[in-house]
Amino acid sequence: MALSFRQGEILAIARSEGKVVVETLAERFGVTLQTIRRDLTDLAEAGHLDRVHGGAVIRSGVSNIGYEERRALNDAAKAAIGRACAQALPDNCSVILNLGTTTEAVARELLHHRQITVVTNNMNVANILVANPSCEIMVAGGALRRSDGGLVGDLASQFIAQFKVDYGIIGISALDSADGDLLDYDLNEVRVSQAIIRQSRKVFLVADAAKLTRSAPVKLCNLSEIDAIFTDAPLPQHLAELCAGAGTEIHIAS
Repeated sequence: MALSFRQGEILAIARSEGKVVVETLAERFGVTLQTIRRDLTDLAEAGHLDRVHGGAVIRSGVSNIGYEERRALNDAAKAAIGRACAQALPDNCSVILNLGTTTEAVARELLHHRQITVVTNNMNVANILVANPSCEIMVAGGALRRSDGGLVGDLASQFIAQFKVDYGIIGISALDSADGDLLDYDLNEVRVSQAIIRQSRKVFLVADAAKLTRSAPVKLCNLSEIDAIFTDAPLPQHLAELCAGAGTEIHIAS
């Protein structure tokens, strides 16, 4: 399907913000609500969006969004989450950071932390933290995934297993809004993240609220199994109650 200029702009907004609202789009483009609804229907039929009441969201599926698209998606929210998470990490601590654009946001906020050790299977995290002379960086071995700078596979998992750190910081591709399961696309990546959870005294999840609108096929763990979640919007009530019962702290970044 060839997109009109307006449909291309709508898709770009959806990719940037995670969702679009009919009334907002109609006002933005100076067209009727019915025109926007037709645009959203066309985009949904072409496989780009999923229609929801009052608008549309980026289509859930088993294929991940491209890395550069993910980096730009909800970037302000990720920056706020990165700041909030980094503020919870003291100087003189050890941390493992896994793959993801949100864990990279955390790394950028660690540039002024002193005497920290960071273990990672994320080449982008390592490159960011090179600028902090007070940070010792330990990089996992394994197969390099050129698409996002990730090191995955058994070698990466075995490397992580050699450490016992104060904090494990993990990002995910999706958070199941029904039961709080943390989900991802790549089984090898999930195995590394599970090793991080095992080798960390405390585990923090960093995930923007758009993750609740997506799905992925591989389960990492459940929200109740981590110590804290850093996100940018309140969780649905049933997930908040799940966290309260499990003692999982919820931090809303602003």
